[in-house]
Amino acid sequence: MHLVPADRADRRTIDGHRVCDAIAAIGDEAHVRAWADRFSLLADPKRLALLLALHRTGPLAVSDLAIATGMNDPAVSQALRLLRAAGAVAGEKEGRVVRYRVVDEDVRLLLKHCAADAS
Repeated sequence: MHLVPADRADRRTIDGHRVCDAIAAIGDEAHVRAWADRFSLLADPKRLALLLALHRTGPLAVSDLAIATGMNDPAVSQALRLLRAAGAVAGEKEGRVVRYRVVDEDVRLLLKHCAADAS
């Protein structure tokens, strides 16, 4: 039970070696939090729809994303602001138009699995 933190070391285990394996599998708390934050981005159906559209089609402008998802422009802009702040998407300005694309490779891989059934 070498991996059991001191605050839990006095608790009775059934399979001590598996407890150590489970602690190792969970890993660093900050890493778990980072993945939970990524999954929370995908947990909202509208944000997920935006990400899937961007993943499958490439860069799109806010107005085009609004049409594709059935959202209004301000709602798309707000969702993209959140996704951009999380590092999931980035915008590239061409004149007056900003086109967004998925830039987080981990999110891209999750979307690939999520979109597999849609193809």
